[in-house]
Amino acid sequence: MKSIDWRLATPQHSHVIDSSRALSQYPEFSFNSLQPRLEATLKRYLALGASAPLLAINSSDTVTARKEIASLLSSLTDFQVEHTESIADKELLGSYAVTNSGDCQTYTGLLEKLNNGYLIISANALLAKPTTLLAIRALLSGEAVSRVATGDNAFSPVQNFTSSVKVIVVGDRNQLADLDYLDPAFSSSYTMFTEVEMDVRLDSVTAPLYLGYVASLVRQAQLPDLTSDAIYSFLTAGARVCEEQHFVPLSSSWICSLLTEAALESQSQPIEAKHIDGALEARYYRESYLPNRALDDILDGQVLIQTEGKQVGQVNGLTVIDVPGHPVCYGEPARISCVIHFGDGDVSDVERKAELGGNLHAKGMMIMQAFLSSALDLDEPLPYSASIVFEQSYSEVDGDSASLAELCAFVSALSGYEIKQSIAVTGAVDQFGRVQAVGGLNEKIEGFFYVCAHQGLTGEQGVVMPASNLRHLSLHNDVIDAIKQGQFHIWSVEDVDQALRIITGQQFCGDSDDTILNKIAERIDRLNQQELGENLIKRLKRMLFKD
Repeated sequence: MKSIDWRLATPQHSHVIDSSRALSQYPEFSFNSLQPRLEATLKRYLALGASAPLLAINSSDTVTARKEIASLLSSLTDFQVEHTESIADKELLGSYAVTNSGDCQTYTGLLEKLNNGYLIISANALLAKPTTLLAIRALLSGEAVSRVATGDNAFSPVQNFTSSVKVIVVGDRNQLADLDYLDPAFSSSYTMFTEVEMDVRLDSVTAPLYLGYVASLVRQAQLPDLTSDAIYSFLTAGARVCEEQHFVPLSSSWICSLLTEAALESQSQPIEAKHIDGALEARYYRESYLPNRALDDILDGQVLIQTEGKQVGQVNGLTVIDVPGHPVCYGEPARISCVIHFGDGDVSDVERKAELGGNLHAKGMMIMQAFLSSALDLDEPLPYSASIVFEQSYSEVDGDSASLAELCAFVSALSGYEIKQSIAVTGAVDQFGRVQAVGGLNEKIEGFFYVCAHQGLTGEQGVVMPASNLRHLSLHNDVIDAIKQGQFHIWSVEDVDQALRIITGQQFCGDSDDTILNKIAERIDRLNQQELGENLIKRLKRMLFKD
């Protein structure tokens, strides 16, 4: 099979944007122009009034997100709209103090001040003060709640208040789930729910809107203009964040952060593609300590990864490492090996037996075994037992993205056909041998590429990946350049047969006598005949030498 063209390995936006226009030439658009679902929900929320006093919005729990929601809501209603970052009871519920002389000093809290208005509050603030959540629910139910007594007078009378305030809680899914756990009534029938969309699909309609939104953020932050080539680089960077070639992120924080650093590269002159790339390289350098240490271990021979030659029962798998406290995940190749021996057909998942394999990994292993057993169509279990392991893995392995690589190692060990060590494999398989999409493709491919690049590119190295993952590729310029020059390759496959033909040079099944399945069947027949002969000799010995 031919490897893919380099254009498939990076987003192509020429069909949706004008390559001659700088960013400042796009009309500016606001946040709500790219949030039709949120805008429609807020309009319905306003129309329902007291019938739906609580709205939960799944969004990033940031000040910026709440400001954008407040701005959109303010444009739709004449009632007062406020957002708060405070978790203080006195700020939200108000307070009162009665002096010894009997004077009462009262501070009106936001929940009371915004009677008939709208208060936008962080889900995290409510999680930090669960009693505030209970007070809000009481108010929304029409009950009175008390202000906070702050005076020293022990005989202060309780001060209650009521309010027709409507509340919007903003947080991510985990935070909203925690609120629901604390108070099941949080997700009751009087609560509406919607989401702030975190990305948008680029097409001929949305692309000008998105670039107009970016232009408005650039103007607000007083950043330099972007040239037409810088727009391409910016959109490519966004596609990588979304892990989807035709999507870009809507996070104003991400947009402003990248363009602010690019402005530093351009020294406040118009931002060009090289300045976007420079900002990304600087960011990668800051975050690359762990990936570089992992690469050093491979280059120093502490972790054994081959990128040349052939081996039976050994394949380069691809993993994504996600370290808590590290801002990004990174890719790293993993040597997967399989050995077989006489047995009862048991395929031993060493990771699972050592309690280092997760449930999804175990599921992928069982699906892989089921496919091979079905393909062999045996009347009896395999006369072999096998052991499959991630070599030099000392932490938990989970996910099914290595099941295609494990199947390749298993088939190679059974048939005796060698696997090219210059090729790494990623992908999940189903019980019919179809190769399915997996996550983290960009990191996985780049992780293997940098190992190959440091050990020496030969023009034979590359990665086998699911065809359904092509839309997720947004590879680093180093990888794209190597693909253009024919020094590195990416093969997209749809089934197990295509993958095995690439890494072994042999067909998995078919009419030919030289297929991998036929080779495995012949080996099984020889073993069965050998076992039959050994059993016959044992019976003859028992007959001749019995007492």
